[in-house]
Amino acid sequence: MRENSTARPHVLPVAPTSGRLRPLGLDEVRITGGFWARRRQVNASATLDHCRHWMERAGWIGNFRAATEGRVHRDRRGREFADSDVYKLLEAMAWQAGPHTGAAPDAGIAALTETIAAAQEPDGYLSTAFGRPGQLPRYSDLEWGHELYCYGHLIQAGVAEIRTRGEGELAKTARRAADHVCAVFGPGGIEGVCGHPEIETALVELARATGEQRYLDQAALFIDRRGHGTLPDTEFGRAYFQDDLPVREATVLRGHAVRALYLAAGAVDVAVETRDDALLAAVVRQWETTVARRTYLTGGMGAHHRDESFGDDFVLPPDRAYAETCAGVASVMLGWRLLLATGDPRYADLAERTLFNVVAASPSEDGRAFFYTNTLHRRSRGTAPDAHAESPRAESGLRAPWFAVSCCPTNVARTLALLPGYLATADDRGVQLHQYADADIATTLTGGHAVALRIRTDYPHGGRVTVRITRTPDHPWTLSLRVPAWTAGATAWLVHPDGTREAVAPGTAAVTHVFRPGDEIRLDLPVTPRWVGADPRIDAVRGTLAVQRGPVVYCAESVDLPDGQDVDAVRVDPSTSPQDGPAGTVLAPGALTVRNRRPDPSWPYTPPEEAPAPAERRSEIVLVPYHSWANRGPSTMRVWLPTV
Repeated sequence: MRENSTARPHVLPVAPTSGRLRPLGLDEVRITGGFWARRRQVNASATLDHCRHWMERAGWIGNFRAATEGRVHRDRRGREFADSDVYKLLEAMAWQAGPHTGAAPDAGIAALTETIAAAQEPDGYLSTAFGRPGQLPRYSDLEWGHELYCYGHLIQAGVAEIRTRGEGELAKTARRAADHVCAVFGPGGIEGVCGHPEIETALVELARATGEQRYLDQAALFIDRRGHGTLPDTEFGRAYFQDDLPVREATVLRGHAVRALYLAAGAVDVAVETRDDALLAAVVRQWETTVARRTYLTGGMGAHHRDESFGDDFVLPPDRAYAETCAGVASVMLGWRLLLATGDPRYADLAERTLFNVVAASPSEDGRAFFYTNTLHRRSRGTAPDAHAESPRAESGLRAPWFAVSCCPTNVARTLALLPGYLATADDRGVQLHQYADADIATTLTGGHAVALRIRTDYPHGGRVTVRITRTPDHPWTLSLRVPAWTAGATAWLVHPDGTREAVAPGTAAVTHVFRPGDEIRLDLPVTPRWVGADPRIDAVRGTLAVQRGPVVYCAESVDLPDGQDVDAVRVDPSTSPQDGPAGTVLAPGALTVRNRRPDPSWPYTPPEEAPAPAERRSEIVLVPYHSWANRGPSTMRVWLPTV
């Protein structure tokens, strides 16, 4: 298998060897300011240390020491998959540190790697939950044990090291684990799959990073084994594990949302590397149906709390939205892979929606507390989680500092760390911009021609994106800019280097030109508040509207309502458009139900003609970005607002 590199490999989280577009790496794209730069700075200065502190405190890092010292059967702490969060932290640390070819490894990464590597068995097996005296045997619980899932995150951490610094001890540990997997689960070995997909996409990326074909072959084998009833049935059904139908036959993502999305991402990776157009088409079909029928306005996925799963078509209750943060991360991973494979901007559209409304919503402003789930309607104020204890519940009225299952904080950390790698791509014709942020981009086009761009914008608060050419060859090439799908019904304008303006429709706006240094191309997007309605088949939100401004979804929060009222008192008037308010808020015309001081009736159901009309008073309803809610103390909140 050939490596996706020329003179020097780029620092790429995802590096397909074929596809419509070539991703630009963290060595080619630098976020310099704005919305995402602030969040990446908090990630680097607060979140990474916060995660490591809690893993030490909770004993998850100590599990590796206990394994090395022979006491893990007695002293191990945390769930069976706790190892994976340590690996995700390592991956996040590597991407956040960025490319440093030839530099000494980060001391924190080196120390953590040493602790992990010491616990690895001679044959490459590595788990603190299985396989040692006093523990269950290796691979005795494939449906729930997460051994292969944990390897997947270890391997992705190893790939991050390879791509940012070259192969060191972390990558060697990951390769030994991958070799072990190929030996045990390859042809003639255990004909099983992991209950939680993740190993598939990791093995493909390791194959890309090392050129070793056997890793790709093993990933393809895992994809083909899935869906044949390999895993035991459970109370949730085999769809929970995506083991009910082969990937090629499925028409929609189903079962546990994170599992389904990780599996789909791995299937795309395998399809791209093996030139399997039928497999790629199957995942595209599943994505299309899922987005059309099983996705929340925020981009969140997963409507069931009991099994963290997708609901049936159009079953999207806002107050029971699970919309796990990890599912948002996995959706972005899948969308990026589909975008690279096909070049279709709709995948970047959903990724943008999910980044701004799920991934950005999870961490608190200080980066030290997180949402695991992302409801669209909080009915009670709740209480602040204990700042000094793990939260036992995924659902929370406020962000918690840590969870008994803390997959989400480290997933957010690694996503923010590698985010520059999701902004732009190149092909034989030029450069494509998919996500908008203050950024500097420098890359080389086909033929060795250097191109450099400087992007300035206050997106998503404002809609102006200015691209200044700072380096260019003396022949024509094409700069392409995504025109988001949310601009439909309004007018977006592309301003060419000579000042001419062109109305552009959702999709892609392209400028082919013999550019000169100093040339500017501007995209003006209509970022104004607007009402959004839902498909009437989503019966949980009939009679309601939401407000969206650019890609950002807004919500009502009780801290902005008078007299201690809750958001269930809010009604909005769709006959008048919402308007921009102060400090990033939106003002929606509407009314507040006057609180009824009478006692509740003994029975809440009556004929409609006997139902008392609620007293209302007109009011402007203050709305805030959904990603910012619950940063001001306990509150109630709702996205979908009943109409007057």
